[in-house]
Amino acid sequence: MAISPPSDLVLDVVRAADPMVLAAAQEKLKTNRAAFAATSLAEKGAGFGAAIEVLNSAAFDAGLGNVQKTAAGATPKVYRDFEAVVLQNFVKSMMPDDSEAVYGKGNAGEIWKSMMAEQIGGVIAESGGVGIADQMYAEELARKRGDKLVNVVTDETDRRMAFNMVTDLERRTLGVSETDETTA
Repeated sequence: MAISPPSDLVLDVVRAADPMVLAAAQEKLKTNRAAFAATSLAEKGAGFGAAIEVLNSAAFDAGLGNVQKTAAGATPKVYRDFEAVVLQNFVKSMMPDDSEAVYGKGNAGEIWKSMMAEQIGGVIAESGGVGIADQMYAEELARKRGDKLVNVVTDETDRRMAFNMVTDLERRTLGVSETDETTA
């Protein structure tokens, strides 16, 4: 009886594997395949947006997160561009300050960092964003239709009540009692 050590070992391992571990390994291979496809698109010059779309569709297919597909053209580009600028500022503020090893030193490093934030903000906005563009567009449509919008201006009673709520929260959070505050 002849044996083939490499294939026999592989088959023995596959037969002995736990089904849950096997399923986890298959999911990891699918994730790696999606990452490879995204990297290939980026290398071919298809762009950052195409790579993100591949990763988003893989996450959506795997049931990860709350990735939603949005209908193109539902909200005008002007509103999406505004949301991209807002998201760019959020992303840039989240990037590390000591990133000279990644982006470079001086003005060139700041420019590269800014360009990266701009691209990430743009892709997030184009893939659905956080809802700023949709909300602004809905308010604009309501204003054009003549719908009555809720007035966000508060009166003095509301302002005082909000101030008291914040003060109470600060007291509970910081552990300041009312007796400490009167003696201070």
